[in-house]
Amino acid sequence: MILETTQQALQALFAGSVPADGAEPDTPRANGVLTRDYKTHGYHLDAQVDADQLLAAVTVLDQAEFFIESITGVDWIKEKQMEVIYDFSRYDFDACRVVIRTRIPREKPEVPSITKIYAGANWHERETHDFFGIKFAGHPHLVPLLLPEDADFHPLLKDFKA
Repeated sequence: MILETTQQALQALFAGSVPADGAEPDTPRANGVLTRDYKTHGYHLDAQVDADQLLAAVTVLDQAEFFIESITGVDWIKEKQMEVIYDFSRYDFDACRVVIRTRIPREKPEVPSITKIYAGANWHERETHDFFGIKFAGHPHLVPLLLPEDADFHPLLKDFKA
């Protein structure tokens, strides 16, 4: 029941559109919500959203009582994009996992902070900023978490050289 309700609420962000799972290889997929096989993918719903839809999508999950598991980045250097991936879960009766993804330009990697919705996202966003240089607009204290305070590099960018 939670899975279906959450899927419907997320799909409402896209006026009900659901992209096909057969996107061209090596191309970003369209925004929308896909139902995934948990045994194959490790999650049940996979939502691709624009950065300006992120807070609305995260609010849907908060209202459905999901908790934040992790936030990470991906450097799509050939596409000149960055991706921020948010993993959410519920474990009340059956496992229910949802991933939210958003792609942003690599030259201006910025998304809104979700810390006002999930306070626990604070450290995840700081770590992602450290390693990928993604800025979380509105973050209350976006200072280095794991790197030295004077670090001017982001070691998980594909063009990083030590």
